Amino acid sequence: MHKIQLSPKIVERSRQHRGRDRILQKLEARRCAHLIVDMQVGFLAPGAAVEIPMAREIVGNINRCSQAVREAGGLNVFLRYTYDEHEPQNWTFWYDVISSPEAKEGSRGAFTRGNEGFELWPELDVSEQDLIVDKTRFSAFVPGTCELDKLLREKGIDTVIVSGTMTNCCSESTARDAAQRNYQVVFLADANATLTDEEHNATLNNIQSLFGEVLTVDQVCKLLSY
Repeated sequence: MHKIQLSPKIVERSRQHRGRDRILQKLEARRCAHLIVDMQVGFLAPGAAVEIPMAREIVGNINRCSQAVREAGGLNVFLRYTYDEHEPQNWTFWYDVISSPEAKEGSRGAFTRGNEGFELWPELDVSEQDLIVDKTRFSAFVPGTCELDKLLREKGIDTVIVSGTMTNCCSESTARDAAQRNYQVVFLADANATLTDEEHNATLNNIQSLFGEVLTVDQVCKLLSY
């Protein structure tokens, strides 16, 4: 598990900006969606194309949060990172500019629908009442690349709880975009994972400073049962 280190200076700065310690005093479950970001075989399996070893250590905490949200009447949404070369607007900047040909082929092999790496990690607690939604960008809120925003608004969701991998990539991108679409954002400090503690904590401090509430799974469970 990552060693969590929120900067006291950033926490105090955010408190002064908000005028209070917490922006959320409780969570109304029926208006909450727990977004589980990219917990797929291609990220979690030993030796996977984009292995994030720490992601295997947060599965238990993600499952605890999923169960709490489900029992309280909220929604769990499992997001899957998807390589789709037939989508209307290909992501050429990422795959053809930033990524090497080898890296692009790794993503193609791992995250194309139907491939083993694309599937959700088998140890995740997934129920028939949960949703599984595919996305083709880091963020699940990029118009034209994912149906998440439409699905949440149809269900009256106004608060998202973000867990998954990578903390500083798809999880953070999704949380940032959610905040800018007027969703209240809860980012789980102990149910997100990336490659290093430094990258993980950088995101936690960014979220705390500007984009939402950084909480633990235990804290979220208490707010759901408040």
